[in-house]
Amino acid sequence: MAITVLNVKGMSCDHCKASITGALEKISGVDKVTVDIDAGIAIVEHQETISDINILKEAIEEQGYDVEEG
Repeated sequence: MAITVLNVKGMSCDHCKASITGALEKISGVDKVTVDIDAGIAIVEHQETISDINILKEAIEEQGYDVEEG
């Protein structure tokens, strides 16, 4: 199990949280997603098979947010 923390810019409400969580949970190998709006982060617990973190970043960016690895 691996944990990746992503800094997400532009989140402001529960809808933001839900869209990011939903996008990440659709990715094969993602086990758990925790989004903290106040801290501006998404914590993704995933299988080691996800070695390219860009897959996670792109899923969030497709929802309209800017992302940096934390």
